[in-house]
Amino acid sequence: MDVLVALREKAKALNRSVVFPEGEDDRTIKAVAELEAAGTVRCVILGNAGKIQGRAKELGLDLGKAEITDPLSSPRLEEYAKLLYERRKHKGMTLEAARKQAQDPLYFGALMVKSGHAQGSVAGAAHSTGDVIRAGLYCIGLAPGSKVVSSSFMMVMPTGKVYMYSDGAVVPDPDVEQLASIAVTAAGLHHALTGEEPVVAMLSYSTKGSAEGPLVDKVRQATALARELNPKLRLDGELQVDTAIVPAIAAKKAPGSPVKGEANVFIFPDLNAGNIAYKITQRLAGAQAIGPIVQGLEKPAFDLSRGCSHTDIVNVAAINAIFSAALEGK
Repeated sequence: MDVLVALREKAKALNRSVVFPEGEDDRTIKAVAELEAAGTVRCVILGNAGKIQGRAKELGLDLGKAEITDPLSSPRLEEYAKLLYERRKHKGMTLEAARKQAQDPLYFGALMVKSGHAQGSVAGAAHSTGDVIRAGLYCIGLAPGSKVVSSSFMMVMPTGKVYMYSDGAVVPDPDVEQLASIAVTAAGLHHALTGEEPVVAMLSYSTKGSAEGPLVDKVRQATALARELNPKLRLDGELQVDTAIVPAIAAKKAPGSPVKGEANVFIFPDLNAGNIAYKITQRLAGAQAIGPIVQGLEKPAFDLSRGCSHTDIVNVAAINAIFSAALEGK
């Protein structure tokens, strides 16, 4: 898709480094070979160098100038162990336990990002979302002002139109503060990746008082808080989906709304709604779902679906590079 080609070219111009903790997975090896050949990002691949290079040779692939690092023998291991210990000692972690944890590629990669030796990480092809996020939280931590680690799916429609769906993978039932934080973070992600002004719809089964109840109240309160967090956002709620995306319906059901039926960022009230919506859009509308893109961390540590292809890893790596630059204001 043209959108994905543009993202890869944008990432290439930024010349960012991305670490891949699952270096011995064939999909990672294929992705790194493609990324290196295109110059999309500078790759750091974690694992046993002999195994990785041997498998690459069997696959007929050239890993180019990718840096291959084995956490078990890295000269940075002690530095990272001390960093993790300082971050987790208030939770009872000992230096010995931190040293053992830092040998885990997920944690080693996240510590590389925290220390600035890489600018983002991409994992999850062989690990659960919980494992990836836990490593990111322990090693990197939340971004200033963020209340929660969440996710977005970048939905690329057959027309090339891009929508951001959040949250579809991480937070089961966000409270008011978390939902507001998710909205602001997803809006920033949309702008970073597309260059478009984010138009944020706080979705509900109600539009502007058409129904009442605790689920509607949560969305209303989160809308108010999100406006306080970022008054410049074009954001409104509570809105039903048709009001969020059809200007004629918006004019009737929510006159005066800043969204005006032009929403491109959808904030779902819970994980049930978000996950169902992105899969319906993917399967019935033929959209490409890119993600989950982890958001809310100080620096990007992105997750993959365990069913991902090597092309998915390539696309997520490009997005990781763009988002890391945006977080640094570049």
